[in-house]
Amino acid sequence: MRDWFIRDLGWKIFSLFLAVAVWMTIYKIRSESESVGPGAGIQEPATFNNVPILIVSSAADVRDYHVNPASVNVTISGTPDEIAKLHADQVRAFVDLTGIDAGKLQRRVDISMPPGLSLISVDPQQVDVGVPPPRKK
Repeated sequence: MRDWFIRDLGWKIFSLFLAVAVWMTIYKIRSESESVGPGAGIQEPATFNNVPILIVSSAADVRDYHVNPASVNVTISGTPDEIAKLHADQVRAFVDLTGIDAGKLQRRVDISMPPGLSLISVDPQQVDVGVPPPRKK
């Protein structure tokens, strides 16, 4: 019986060390994925109405763009703590108009918000953009 315990003692100690290392790694990953505090893992939606649409264009382009509609409704989700800390001016809607020609077209509305939040919806998702011809010098 004593020989059964002592034989391959190095391998048995190594296996025990490896098992403890695997267990500690899994425990650490699980504890990091679960938030600490009340309401952990609960996502709460928040809607921001009439978020103005900002126009992004190149610095050399000074045309007077017209966006219709001029604002959108944005719904996001996050933990109750993140939503409570969020200010309306931290949610921004913008349309990228770099490199477009004159005319009327539709563009997608992009949303910028603090990290940790998820975008649920944008209403409307696209807006009409009136692009005047470039000014002649």
